[in-house]
Amino acid sequence: MKTFGADSLFLGPEYLGNVNAFSMAIVGASIGMFIMSWNIATFILFSRYFRFLSATTNPFLKYCINNSVIPILFLAFYFFKAYRFDQYKELISPTEILFLFGGFLSGLIFILSVSMIYFFRADRSILRKMMPVISNPKSYITHLKPIQEVYHGATTLKVEVYFETPFRIRAVRDVSHYTDDFVATIFKKHHFAAILSVFAAFIFLLIIGFFLDYAFFQLPAAASITIFFSILLGVAASITYFLQSWSIPYLIVLVLILNIFYKQDWIDPRNKAYGLNYWNKTERPSYTKEGLAELCKPENVEADKKNMRGILDAWKKKQDSEKPLLVLINTSGGGHRSATFTMSVLQYLDSITNGKILQKTFLINGASGGMIGAAYFRELYLRKQQGKNIRLQDKKYVDDIAGDLLNPIFTSFFARDLISPAQKFKVGPYSYVKDRGYAFEQKLNDNTNGFLDKQLKDYVADEKAANIPLMFFNSVVTRDSRKMIISTQPVRFMMRAPQDTANTPAVDPDAVDFTTFFAKQDPYSIRMLTAMRMNATFPIVLPNVWLPSNPVIDVMDAGLRDNYGQETTLRFLISFQDWIKENTGGVLVIQIRDRSAGGWEAPYLSDDISDHATKPFLLLQHNWFKMMEFFQNDMLNYYVSQSGSPVYKVAFQYAADKEENKAALNFHLTKREEKDIINAVSSVSNQQSFKKLMEIFEKSKTITPTPAGKGGNIFLLR
Repeated sequence: MKTFGADSLFLGPEYLGNVNAFSMAIVGASIGMFIMSWNIATFILFSRYFRFLSATTNPFLKYCINNSVIPILFLAFYFFKAYRFDQYKELISPTEILFLFGGFLSGLIFILSVSMIYFFRADRSILRKMMPVISNPKSYITHLKPIQEVYHGATTLKVEVYFETPFRIRAVRDVSHYTDDFVATIFKKHHFAAILSVFAAFIFLLIIGFFLDYAFFQLPAAASITIFFSILLGVAASITYFLQSWSIPYLIVLVLILNIFYKQDWIDPRNKAYGLNYWNKTERPSYTKEGLAELCKPENVEADKKNMRGILDAWKKKQDSEKPLLVLINTSGGGHRSATFTMSVLQYLDSITNGKILQKTFLINGASGGMIGAAYFRELYLRKQQGKNIRLQDKKYVDDIAGDLLNPIFTSFFARDLISPAQKFKVGPYSYVKDRGYAFEQKLNDNTNGFLDKQLKDYVADEKAANIPLMFFNSVVTRDSRKMIISTQPVRFMMRAPQDTANTPAVDPDAVDFTTFFAKQDPYSIRMLTAMRMNATFPIVLPNVWLPSNPVIDVMDAGLRDNYGQETTLRFLISFQDWIKENTGGVLVIQIRDRSAGGWEAPYLSDDISDHATKPFLLLQHNWFKMMEFFQNDMLNYYVSQSGSPVYKVAFQYAADKEENKAALNFHLTKREEKDIINAVSSVSNQQSFKKLMEIFEKSKTITPTPAGKGGNIFLLR
């Protein structure tokens, strides 16, 4: 999980946007809860093997003291890892780290103290109730109801001494004269007190889930995760204790019942696209071979092309030459590292082109984090055009897009999705359940100053007038890997590549135009934040978004199909190559990517024998993006070889100065990772790319179109 940055949630926890003693105190308290839950669970399950504890005062406390070896080793390991992480990754001084550890210990000690006070009181209460029989345990049956608990002949583990206190060892007391029923009664009363404490933790997380919209209740993700597993551990022990051999059948029946509720639509945990109409069930589009073929009939494709040519003409009128370069930006997926790098590169490009890079750009597309960074930069550019006080090169915008999103996602997943999935919110007339998808969008909206809190329809006029570049927000239909394209304009020409059906077999559409497909589901009301989330639905971290078609489909991250955006760009260029040849001086593809080109990064190694067993299953997953890159480079070369215009490509890549500094693939950046990403813009290779880009712009002012096969230009830089 280190590859995906999960360690940062525990080693550098954020609360209210900062890593400080208070955030560490919250995590320390949650670790304390987990330690107590672990002690409770093992006490419930195994206390019958330590019958001598029934003859001691505060048996649970004695059990915790003697069960503390593993927690102590864990805490020592945690402090060692946290010190190195905070100093190197979060750039925190040793003195500040000591304050962080102080906060952690204060939270840990507070929870342990509260727990011990609770069990002390419970022990005194149990003692008062048991006083009538303590002097003569064998008379138990005349004083208490029999306990229906079967020990199946469980033998007592041989224990000769135990820690009565952390610093005092004592020999165990012989309890062979105690009846099984008497011992069971004492333990069962302690078990019940322990289960009540687990229930209290459940209520706490339930409250957090209901008030999660308020920043104060947005706990560090590490705390939410730990509290949830504390509850899970306690519940598992309780179910096993009470149901014993019936616990597995009970869980199977529970799953079957939940499945019936799901099929009857009594419960629906699926995530929806916020703004889309899911309640018009009689007019849902047909997601079938025939339905998609009907959607992209030749007359529909031609109508959409005509509309797009009008936008291309509007874009051309805003350029400063008769035959300008058609600029398209491809930005790769890669979570926060890609979003931050994309924003940094676009700021630099805006600076060296005197604020004209987006004026020159017609289309932006790609995947995941890169599209989030590009969408924010485009919105800032639009606001500046509208007269707002925006300085596009301001570093605060990089800090905005680099702001943490992972903590609210995990906090919502454990506190809201799993514990209290009952809250709803509205977009227009439509209601949706709050879940981690909602938490992601709200936090992204907060980080970006509310600038992206718009709907698709809010961009229609500006894109049609070419005031801003078009953006294609893609996602992948999990049913068959077709591409779902969200655009303000109808793009049915993108559903399949132009083909010569007279000489080659016709192919089915491999993409879907979102707005025309869901024309009766109010598609233009979808939130832009949702479109970006659908484009960036990293598996497990964010929920797949289901869409109201017939049959129902769901979509996830665009990176599974086109992580670099190049496939979509080439299809667009092929669709308008005649217009490009007549009206431009060529095509410039700017690629912004979060990893080095060439496929040499992170090779799949087989270092031990277990790798040979797992390699057949993980090979495709590990090399997926590399195979995608090889294929797309071939596609680009094919296009260049038959294009009647010059084609240029300039690539900017994020490459860490040291491998250990490489930013993780997630929605959270440490201070060092953010600094490393920003510095990558100034790397030698990227500075060469900026220089080459400006040379291409200068050259394009006097260039004349080159016939295909006679000197078409392509620059592949790293």
